[in-house]
Amino acid sequence: MKTLTSCVVLFLLMASTVAAQTATGPTPDAAELTRLLNDFLAGASRNDVATHDRFWAEDLIYTRSAGVRVSKADIMRSVRSAPAPKPDDPKVVYTAEDIRIQQYGDTAVVAFRLVATTQTGETKQVQHLLNCGTFVKRNGKWQVVAWQSTRMPRTDEENTADVRIAVAAFRQALLKADKEKLKAATTSNFVWFQKPGQQVMLNVLADQLGSKELKPFDLQLPTESVWLYGETAMYTGESSTARYTITLTNQSGNWKVAALNTIN
Repeated sequence: MKTLTSCVVLFLLMASTVAAQTATGPTPDAAELTRLLNDFLAGASRNDVATHDRFWAEDLIYTRSAGVRVSKADIMRSVRSAPAPKPDDPKVVYTAEDIRIQQYGDTAVVAFRLVATTQTGETKQVQHLLNCGTFVKRNGKWQVVAWQSTRMPRTDEENTADVRIAVAAFRQALLKADKEKLKAATTSNFVWFQKPGQQVMLNVLADQLGSKELKPFDLQLPTESVWLYGETAMYTGESSTARYTITLTNQSGNWKVAALNTIN
């Protein structure tokens, strides 16, 4: 009986050891995978075609945080067709935090927190996403065959701060008559409701910037309030020349001005 009990205990210890090795496992290629991930994020920050081609496998399945599934061909087509960056374009830098790697022979799971920092002029917005990729080693080369991205929820305080940053960028674009920054701060279907029956679309507003046709109002606010409704926000203010409401929408983590309504 004592011998039987010892065998059972030994079997349980062996089983727990195997389970632990299966769950955490040795990761002999952890350094290589970490370097590959960091190199990819640096290249993706530059929208580098070769970096994307090296990182993604031909049979990739990528599920974006927006709920869209794409292939490597879709990604490469998007990267190759992207316009050449301009000096004043928003600059996005991707970095990884809390990297966790589990390796199973020639397969590895790499999970991490993606930090996407967007710099637009003097304003900065930071997004956090949980990413998880499945890597397979073929012919001595690791590539990603599956990828899942999930946007991390943000607090009301964080969203309110980002809304204020987005409005500040919009304000500066108007005050400095900067067309490129105006387009970066707004949605493509932006509209300014100046008075009943009068609407100014984005392309018209961009052409009017700095001209006598545009009648600017004081955007240096003595009072302001922010209201959040999911992916939509209302920014209300009153200045010495007008009362106004700015409507913003969250597009892939970045707040953009969609509409401006002024009452003189």
